[in-house]
Parts: sequence; structure tokens; C-alpha cells
Amino acid sequence: MIMATPAYKRILLKLSGEALMGDDSYGINRATLERIVSEINEVVKLRVQVAIVIGGGNIFRGVALGASGMDRATADYMGMLATVINALALQDVMRQAGLSGRVQSALNIEQVVEPYIRGKAMRYLEEGKVVIFAAGTGNPFFTTDTAAALRGMEMNVDIVLKATKVDGVYTEDPKAHSDAMRYQKLSFDEAIIKNLKVMDATALTLCRDQKLPINIFSILKPCALKRVVLGEDEGTLVHC
Repeated sequence: MIMATPAYKRILLKLSGEALMGDDSYGINRATLERIVSEINEVVKLRVQVAIVIGGGNIFRGVALGASGMDRATADYMGMLATVINALALQDVMRQAGLSGRVQSALNIEQVVEPYIRGKAMRYLEEGKVVIFAAGTGNPFFTTDTAAALRGMEMNVDIVLKATKVDGVYTEDPKAHSDAMRYQKLSFDEAIIKNLKVMDATALTLCRDQKLPINIFSILKPCALKRVVLGEDEGTLVHC
């Protein structure tokens, strides 16, 4: 059996917290998490090195009403802690699936997870372990999109893959407009000028300046992650 040749050697997967909810209104849906891990496992089998930045919206939005009126920095730290919860859940399901995962946190919580150390994370990737980056950048006022761009550059990845609920970037909202067209490819400047909400502006600008491509695809679509890694026409590729 001939193994398919991946288009990328090392990737950074940006997973939103909402992706872990499945059909639930908040929290972590076990079946959804197991399916996502199965998709990641298929990519690891191709000997692709995988780093992950995970969000916390599935947990933090569940307490967002209680956080209303709260200091922005405090609320952001709460969101960072939510990403640590998600990272631990993801690591545990990986372990049960036979995948070796390591969690590194931008916030120092050494009793629970390792602190973020670039050299150690690079070594884990070279050893074939999946590295899960939690707590965003460790700074308030920055999104996990920005954390994905930053960690992607630090890890020298070939591409950032943003997993969403939509299979790419469209000319209009595909749910509201049946004639909306998916962009197969976009330049960074097009995405910024057209305000296409690919990622937040800081993340998009960082990737553009470092010539780090982004692919936006649906994590809900079976085998979509593998298709992206194999360089097939899946999602929307944003590049220089």
C-alpha cells in the first residue's frame, strides 16, 4: 500500500471551543471530541507534525452572562483558563485513542500542565507528539486566532489550518444566500480589503507579513482535515 504524500510537513490546527460542543449549547460533547481526535489521528498517520491552538468559547460563553460588566482583562483571563480545560480534555481523548499529546500553557499552571517552552515544543513535534497550546498568548486583549498565528510562526509550521463550522470563506453568508460562492483561494490583501472575517485583523496581518498561509475549512465535514493536508481542493486557501 502506497502512503499518500502530504503537502505539508508541519501544521498548526486552530480549533475553536465551539467546535467541541457538537449539538450541545455549551460544554464538551464527548462524541464530537472523539471524532475530531480521529480526524487528527489520520493526519498523524501521514507523519505530519501537528500543533494545536484551542479556544475556550464553549466554556467561557456559558458563564459570559455572569461576566458581563466585568473588567476586560479579568474576563480574558477567565477565557484563557477555559482553553486549558479544553486542552486537557483533548489530551485525554488522544491518550485513549493511542495518540501521544502534550499540553503547554502560556499561563503558568505547573501543577496541571507544562509551561510554554518553544524548544521543548519543537522537540515534541519532531518526536511525533501532538502539541496542544493552551491559554492563548498568555496576554489579555489578544484572541486565540492571534495565538494560532504566533505559535504557528514560532513552530515554523508550513500552514495554519482554521477549523470552523463552514467549509471555507464565501462571498456571502451561505446560510442566508443559496447563491453564495466559496472562494477556493484568496490573497491576504483581498481578505483584508473585503473584510471577509477569515481571522481577526491582528492574526491575518501577522500571517501576511510572515508569508504564512491559512486554510479555512469545516471540522464538521468528514475527512476534510486530511484532504487539506494532502493539498486537495478543500476549504479556502489564503496566501500571499
